[in-house]
Amino acid sequence: MEKKLWKDHCVLLNKDEENELEIFGYKTQGWRRAFCTAGYILSCGALLLLFYWKPEWDVWANCIRCSLEEADVVLLRTTDEFQRYTRKKVTWIDLSTLALPVGSNSDGHLVADKDSVINRAVMKPQLKIRCIQVQKIRYIWDFSVKEFKKVGSLEDSNTCHSIHHKFGAGLTREEQKIRQLVCGPNAIEVEIRPIWKLLFKEILNPFYVFQAFTLTLWLSQGYIEYSVAIIILSIISVGLTVYDLRQQSTKLHDLVEEHNKVQVTVCTKSEGCKELESCYLVPGDMFLLDGKKLSLPCDAILIDGTCIVNEGMLTGESVPVTKTPLPLVESLMPWKTHSMEDYRRHVLFCGTEVIQTKATGKGPARAIVLQTGFNTAKGDLVRSILYPKPVNFKLYRDAFKFIVGLSVIGVFGLIYTVCVFVSHGKPVADVVTMALLLLTAAVPPAIPAALTTGTVYAQRRLKKKKIFCISPQRINICGQINLVCFDKTGTLTEDGLDLWGIIPSEGSRFQKIHKFPSSTPLPWGPVCGAMASCHSLVVLDKKIQGDPLDLKMFEGTHWEIEDCSTAQDGAGALNICVVRPGLKASSAPVEGIAILHQFPFSSGLQRMSVVSQKIGEEQYDLYMKGAPEIVSSFCRQDTVPVNFLKELKTYTSQGFRVIALAHKVLNLGKDVDVNSLEREEAESELVFLGLLVMENRLKQETKPVLRELAAARIRSVMVTGDNLQTAVTVARNAGMIHTGSKVILIEAKEPEGSAPASIAWRLAEDCKANTAAPRVCANTEEKITLEGETYNYHFAMNGKSYQVIIKYFYNLLPKILVNATVFARMSPGQKSSLVEEFQKLDYYVGMCGDGANDCGALKMAHAGISLSEQEASVASPFTSQIPNIQCVPELIREGRAALVASFAVVKYLTLYGLIQFVGTALLFWQLQIFGNHQYLIQDVIITLLVCLTMSLTEAYPKLAPYRPPGQLISPPLLLSIILNVCFTIAMQTCGFLLVKQQPWYVALASQRHCSPGNQTVPPTSPGENATSSGPQSTVLSYEDTTLWPLSSINCIIVAFVFSKGKPFRKPIYTNYVFSVLLALQLAICLFLFFADIDAVYSGMQFLCTPVIWRVYVLLMLLVTFCVSLFTEDIILQNKHLWLLIKALFGYQSNSQYRKWQRMLQSDPSWPPLNAKDIGAKSTDEIYINPTYENSDEE
Repeated sequence: MEKKLWKDHCVLLNKDEENELEIFGYKTQGWRRAFCTAGYILSCGALLLLFYWKPEWDVWANCIRCSLEEADVVLLRTTDEFQRYTRKKVTWIDLSTLALPVGSNSDGHLVADKDSVINRAVMKPQLKIRCIQVQKIRYIWDFSVKEFKKVGSLEDSNTCHSIHHKFGAGLTREEQKIRQLVCGPNAIEVEIRPIWKLLFKEILNPFYVFQAFTLTLWLSQGYIEYSVAIIILSIISVGLTVYDLRQQSTKLHDLVEEHNKVQVTVCTKSEGCKELESCYLVPGDMFLLDGKKLSLPCDAILIDGTCIVNEGMLTGESVPVTKTPLPLVESLMPWKTHSMEDYRRHVLFCGTEVIQTKATGKGPARAIVLQTGFNTAKGDLVRSILYPKPVNFKLYRDAFKFIVGLSVIGVFGLIYTVCVFVSHGKPVADVVTMALLLLTAAVPPAIPAALTTGTVYAQRRLKKKKIFCISPQRINICGQINLVCFDKTGTLTEDGLDLWGIIPSEGSRFQKIHKFPSSTPLPWGPVCGAMASCHSLVVLDKKIQGDPLDLKMFEGTHWEIEDCSTAQDGAGALNICVVRPGLKASSAPVEGIAILHQFPFSSGLQRMSVVSQKIGEEQYDLYMKGAPEIVSSFCRQDTVPVNFLKELKTYTSQGFRVIALAHKVLNLGKDVDVNSLEREEAESELVFLGLLVMENRLKQETKPVLRELAAARIRSVMVTGDNLQTAVTVARNAGMIHTGSKVILIEAKEPEGSAPASIAWRLAEDCKANTAAPRVCANTEEKITLEGETYNYHFAMNGKSYQVIIKYFYNLLPKILVNATVFARMSPGQKSSLVEEFQKLDYYVGMCGDGANDCGALKMAHAGISLSEQEASVASPFTSQIPNIQCVPELIREGRAALVASFAVVKYLTLYGLIQFVGTALLFWQLQIFGNHQYLIQDVIITLLVCLTMSLTEAYPKLAPYRPPGQLISPPLLLSIILNVCFTIAMQTCGFLLVKQQPWYVALASQRHCSPGNQTVPPTSPGENATSSGPQSTVLSYEDTTLWPLSSINCIIVAFVFSKGKPFRKPIYTNYVFSVLLALQLAICLFLFFADIDAVYSGMQFLCTPVIWRVYVLLMLLVTFCVSLFTEDIILQNKHLWLLIKALFGYQSNSQYRKWQRMLQSDPSWPPLNAKDIGAKSTDEIYINPTYENSDEE
């Protein structure tokens, strides 16, 4: 029973998706509610604040557990390691307000689509629907399966036939109204958050609340100046944060706003077509694409006609993509599975721009709304910005632990104060304020502000280097990166490809190569026909646009594209693209070629083909181009040259990009509709035409950057959509794989029939064997070993093998990943899965790509850097406007500097708090305290300025071959703090006890003047002092005068000692502001201490002491400085010493990848060579994140 109740009480929402949540049902109870309200009033709102920080406590206090069906409040919990809670109210949508047709109340369906979740969610007869809204998406309660279901998109279970059949004619007016009410408006609304809301959210941060408490206490004690300074600083810090958030919110609002109000022509069943504003669109609506340029307001499925779309907004590249209609086939499979991973070529995505539409004979192009609002591809992108994945970084958690640790010390201080003051019989009010004062002295309220200044400065420095950042807290994480994945095309190599040559094939033999550029034009023939017509180029604004590869291939023929002529057909306009020979082309017996139909390219199929017709002739031709292995499989084997694979390898192993061409004459009747051709039928029995060889050159910055990363012991991995052989060669040329290193190719096969899954390992031949083209192979480069790794081999594999390994050989994956360098033919989903697998091995992963098909991986990595100026880069935390990989070492340098700076600031603030704590505690021993002005100089003139300028030191230009420590709570750091605190305690206690031993010392002194000639002050009798029992008496004492310079100058010493320069930051003297400030602060302290000026002394509440005593105080400080500097620099920051200690104690790194490396080093059977393993049964299918898988030829 209990189990069943739990099952009804808790369900998973968005199972197996990126934003998976657990959802729990609760019911509010009246008496609990009353108790809580009383609690709010009695605690003066403190309980309310606690519930604001902990929404789950709020729900547990006010409600009781119940099944989700009865719940009026739900509690949501994320399933990641953070387990954050949110509370949501369950609301009702009332459909009875709509004038619904008769019969809908009984068993009739409300919505014509009987599979629609809306029908299962309506509560009869009240006609109400329960719903919740989570992260901008609406979920409604499905009574049949007893869970909340997403609403706002068409059901995935629809088949191709049912989509055409159910929605092809449009919805009825009534159904539109119901759907509008249930799904909400089709708009991506990002409200510009009002300033007061942002302010409240910022101020109610636990840190600021603690700060407010501290300030109230200090103000009550009369520390007006310092409190005001902290208040001003906090106001500036909160103001900047709020301004920043407001700017981001406005920017995002403007980015999405214009697509919310687009006019579209929508067709309904009874009323025909009419113009409508796009916010009224609902899933299932049918609208027309009438040739106007249009920014799509929703995701839609194209069911008629073809479109050319610019998906730059989503993918980051402005290459026009051709979309084809969803085929009308009688298949029982859901439409997405029917089209396999290529369903995207039928989908028009929200936010992309329709540049051109081609109507069919039936009239204008038509599409059916698939998803609206935040369910769309663009909505997804906007949501990922509004609700970013929290960054799991130890720094912030450690900072919190630190503050807790300091608070514990503060509590000890509190107990100590109470004991001392009570034993002296002081009034309770005094005891309480003094005790709280010592408690707050230990915890510096500036820690959160100080941590942000470091990242703010780093962000400013990155901006100067043209690297922009949308989540600043990730900058610190960049300091920990030890593996970077690079995309190949456009990232390591130049963006475009250059045509290098063509190897035609005739009679199953390769002919003489035709090189480019050449003096003679390419002779007319099927190869020329294929190159002129097999592409997806379009003419926009008198300029040819399209895939760079297509463009280069077409330019090689010297033909020209005509602006698509519109041939008037009986039923309407039919767009046909015509290509004709140009002036420089070789003479051809044809006037031109008309491209009638396209089967577009997709990264899943790795091919594209077109149906064309020579002008003035009857016969139809089909031309295909694509990956050579794929194209040759569609050809008649007698037309494929025998040495096809050998020839292919010759070129791919030299890093060329090779594409195959094929052709076939289609035997079609006279009046056939080319658009209704089946792709499978048309693409068969082709004649192999030859290979197109394209050159992809490395960018000049690639090699030096990869060398720099290798020298810094940061692993580089290539993840590309290109051919494996080409990728391996590029990796060799770029220096990712050193000369003399072996490359082991891994080939894994799915189980077929009775044969189980298998994995084969074979050695790739070295480039020395290739004699096809003379290329220098020598590469005089010293071999750089990665930390303790002496391996001399690299694994390479393609996406298919990767998928099989994940499915059948998952236990081998870590072994492979530790030494894998090249991943080829990877789909976007596989790229993000790979990044995740690397993260599971405890690597800190950077990903650098050109934005398009890397979107998922860029978001998944610890630091994703997109080299694109498109706005799609909003999906990646960093964007570099200089499109080469130089930004990677830059970012790592800045990350390391920012990380070290953050640690230094936290260390400094901890010590400053403890120095003050020790001084105050010593004075409390005799019921005294530092004066207001004394605190003021320590707090404002020293600490505040140090915190603001300490992080200004720039990053060190050379990357060190190791990373800075990643945790605050690590032995060197804790030791540094503990030892420095010990030095402080020793020094201050010495000063405190020694001053009592001096011959001129008096317990209660009242005279502060220094008599002429500076003799020792004559002791005064206790009677004289009774008059000065004002506020002075709690401050004026020789102990105070001694402890103040000791603690103040100690703060300056620690600031200097902790601002270590090399190896991660430039030396301290390069930070001019900071160096000058330290010198000034020291000068001010010495002046105040040594100046025999009465005004200064009375203002500071000092007593006059003999000069020789002041010199002693300076000597104590000097000794502390030397000891502190020596411990910090010579012992604690000594890398070799720590390595020695680690070796002595046999300490080994706990990182997963280190453990695997140690295991593999001692394993003689690894790596397996020329071996074959057989797999076990399949583990679960890997989940590929569908955020935005882009189909593009990498």
